[in-house]
Amino acid sequence: MNIIIKNQIKNFIYLYTPTVLLFVSVLNEFDFNNLGVNFFSFDFSYILIFFYSLKKKKSLGYVLIFIAGLFNDVIAGSPMGLSSLMYLILCVAAAYLRNITLRPNLIKDWIFFLITILILNSLSFIILTLIFGYEINYLDYLINIIFTFLLYPIFSYLFIFFNNFFLGISNAK
Repeated sequence: MNIIIKNQIKNFIYLYTPTVLLFVSVLNEFDFNNLGVNFFSFDFSYILIFFYSLKKKKSLGYVLIFIAGLFNDVIAGSPMGLSSLMYLILCVAAAYLRNITLRPNLIKDWIFFLITILILNSLSFIILTLIFGYEINYLDYLINIIFTFLLYPIFSYLFIFFNNFFLGISNAK
């Protein structure tokens, strides 16, 4: 009986941790500039959504991702629906890569992730500047893209370790 409860708890943690991480990263207004670390920002939600949409298509639902984007818009003060649109385009890109890939490879995923975040940030930039008239700091956008790209493999290995640890999956890659 104790083993059954332990397995249920493990499964519960495994299933809902990505969703909890997504909402914590969206609702968290944590900035490294407050700690004295200048010019360091990355978009953890992009990494999380791309990885779990690519590797575990049923772990994050599209409705939850859309709602997380709405929360992000409210917290960040951007136009409603913009983050949701970007998150869903990221999901579409990950689903496309998942369907065309015969053999998953971290390097290919990483390069495709770079292309995807470049397209997403370009779309976001165009929408914010041309339609809504926002003034955007180019350096902040560039730093965010670079660090998001560079941190993807690290978080990818952490997510794979998480899968292996909780479920004992040997081929979680």
